[in-house]
Amino acid sequence: MFAPPKQLFDEITDFLATAPTTEALIAYTPSGTLVERLDSLLALNESGNLTDEERTELEEFLRLNHLLKMVKLKAQLLQSSDT
Repeated sequence: MFAPPKQLFDEITDFLATAPTTEALIAYTPSGTLVERLDSLLALNESGNLTDEERTELEEFLRLNHLLKMVKLKAQLLQSSDT
């Protein structure tokens, strides 16, 4: 199953466009399809069998994953400062 970077980007931006609550933002996880694709790319990377296209896709996944982690951390900080 192939989840091109645009699909990953679209899924995340579609979620963010809903103006989720802080709780929903913290709880957000990508779809099973995207998680499966990331797992597949990580396995290919570990075995040294990534194509150039797959390497680019993996790098995009990792960039967006980092962005999501940072957004979630900031949301948690805001949530804890509100209590």
